[in-house]
Amino acid sequence: MKVSVFGLGYVGSVSAACLAARGHEVVGVDVNPTKVDLMARGQAPVVEERIGELTAEVVGSGALRATTDVVAAVAASEISLICVGTPSAANGSLSTMYLERVAEQIGTVIAGLDRWHTVVFRSTMLPGTCTELLIPILEKASGKTAGVDFGVAVNPEFLREGTSVRDFFDPPKTVIGELDARSADLVAAMYSGLPGEVFRVPIAVAEMTKYADNSFHGLKIAFANELGAICHALGVDSHKVMDVFLADRKLNVSPAYLRPGFAFGGSCLPKDLRGLVYAARRADVSVPLLSHVLPSNEEHLRRAFELVTSSGRRRVGLFGLSFKPGTDDLRESPLVELAERLLGKGYDLRIYDDNVALSRLVGANREYIEGRLPHLGDLLSNSVDDVLAHAEVCVVGCKDPAVLKALEEPGDRIVVDLVRLPDAETRRATDGYLGLGW
Repeated sequence: MKVSVFGLGYVGSVSAACLAARGHEVVGVDVNPTKVDLMARGQAPVVEERIGELTAEVVGSGALRATTDVVAAVAASEISLICVGTPSAANGSLSTMYLERVAEQIGTVIAGLDRWHTVVFRSTMLPGTCTELLIPILEKASGKTAGVDFGVAVNPEFLREGTSVRDFFDPPKTVIGELDARSADLVAAMYSGLPGEVFRVPIAVAEMTKYADNSFHGLKIAFANELGAICHALGVDSHKVMDVFLADRKLNVSPAYLRPGFAFGGSCLPKDLRGLVYAARRADVSVPLLSHVLPSNEEHLRRAFELVTSSGRRRVGLFGLSFKPGTDDLRESPLVELAERLLGKGYDLRIYDDNVALSRLVGANREYIEGRLPHLGDLLSNSVDDVLAHAEVCVVGCKDPAVLKALEEPGDRIVVDLVRLPDAETRRATDGYLGLGW
């Protein structure tokens, strides 16, 4: 393919050289003549493992060249890959100045083209930036319609500085946010043969994936560092602790717990987090991340409570009570907490949980619920239909097949979904459905 790459910083330089190495005909574009001159002479504008040799090789073979001429670059290519910077202001806001400038320049060139051209945004940008800001700029400058007269896609990069060449050729995934199928096909073909799963998703999803990744990477680093500080204060080898932690590929390093849903609870997580933060305080170790995990969980519970109260209806049916499906453990269950708050505000509540029977609760589990919901016996029902008939608002905290079947029945009910029901996508388009986090 013929590809123009706009912006010759780390992402642009690496993308340009690697695409050229894969057999594409690439022209790098930048407003900085020094960067363009360096690349034109076969020298990488950035310092990065393998990039120097690779740039020299592809420039020498004629697969990669560089220019400051936007018109010539777009005219000579079928895809424009936008890799310009999106710097952050002191308050965290994103600067889209360079993206806007390039979009306008490319749109002006597209106005004079009598063929299809695809604009692919690789820069990191917040959801909505492409469709609400950049596409209108492209359409205004070109006088044409995106998805009809020219293509648009979003293709976030997942390159780590220091290993970006290696990451390009061995990506964990390829994400393509598609406005139109034709452009997405072209982007997919451009990376054809690379390992990793290919995700073709709505543009906003593609924009958000980079933020999800980087936030989690920062979270992991902060977690490891805070744990290390506590271990050090307690005289424990933190690296040996993490060796054991990382060996668990079922829960610790896995997709487990990484789906948005309701708040966590149970007899372990809240207690152990409180204990660890307490130990850190006693050792005079500041752990702002770990100390805010439970407040963050509490905030999520508050969001669920407000979804129920925002309905303005008073009769509530709660489906699910235990902290985890398939168990009757009610200790620190967020659903128990939610029930308690609703009762405290005077809501008329009925509860169904097939796993919970007051007569079977024993020991600490029974003591806990007697302290939190002493009248649970009056609230519990062993009939899904009875609770459904009572409810003006159905709060769904489990995926019990009987509950799912009952919710298929039509009726003037509001459904507050805490678990992402199997038909959530369909329900989202209807009145009376409120999803928590989706």
